[in-house]
Amino acid sequence: MLEIILTPVLFLWIGFIILLEKKYPFRLGLPFFREGFWIDFVWYTLIQSYFLKILIFDFIILPIKSNLETSNISFSIIPNLLEKFSILHSPFSIILQVLFFLITHDLYIYLFHRWQHNNKWLWRTHEAHHSVKEVDWLAGSRSHIFEIIINQTIEFLPIILLGASPEVVPIKAFLDAIFGLWIHGNINIKLGWLGKIINTPVAHQWHHADDKQVFYANYATKFSFWDYLFGTAHVPDYKPTQWGLPYLFPKDYFAQHVFAIKRFDERKLFKKRILRELYLIRIRAIKKSPKVFEKVLLPKTK
Repeated sequence: MLEIILTPVLFLWIGFIILLEKKYPFRLGLPFFREGFWIDFVWYTLIQSYFLKILIFDFIILPIKSNLETSNISFSIIPNLLEKFSILHSPFSIILQVLFFLITHDLYIYLFHRWQHNNKWLWRTHEAHHSVKEVDWLAGSRSHIFEIIINQTIEFLPIILLGASPEVVPIKAFLDAIFGLWIHGNINIKLGWLGKIINTPVAHQWHHADDKQVFYANYATKFSFWDYLFGTAHVPDYKPTQWGLPYLFPKDYFAQHVFAIKRFDERKLFKKRILRELYLIRIRAIKKSPKVFEKVLLPKTK
């Protein structure tokens, strides 16, 4: 029931972010259907997120919970704590639980995100996210499968294992989406002093810049105070000149995942007729007229 209420609110928020991008753009002239838009929308947002939700909850989190329950391990830590302070059935109970998991998980994300930028192997699970050269509201959806599995398992497993209220998971997921759309928006808003507490699109635009100054800066997602607390904030008064990665990165969804394991030049790879035919077979399985979808599902080879 809660998800039915939150879903239309999320769509309204998307519309609001798009309006802000038009009204207060950080980068002028950024096209709506920018390079990689359909890859991010079709493959990452619709297909990947759907299957990963099933994988993470049904095949990772729930089996772990079930195995622990058979071992007679208690899952009443959160309810017992709230009852001790007589707020178990208070309207503030859900708010406090969401805030607790919001802040603790955000600290984890800051630390893990920082580790990804400082470890050459973990970087390979994160580089796809930085491959977007025109960062907008949809850019945050582009994340390697391994990165999503790690982060969302660590995010939602404690919520379920510690016995939090059932409403916490959908609310937390909703807030993740809200903040993800916000910080990746092409929006020239800093929020003044509040920007040192809540992360802003300007700070995250800098994080996505192809600039050595910010490769080790602005790791925060929801709360920017982590960056200011640990000395990794970088929000100058001028704007970066380019975004994305300083090296060639595949444009195709599947190639982007393989690239994390084996480096190759996609431009040369997909000039081979056999490989292109394999991709056309994939497209024909979806539609009878593959030419309509070649721009969406096939990488550029020139």
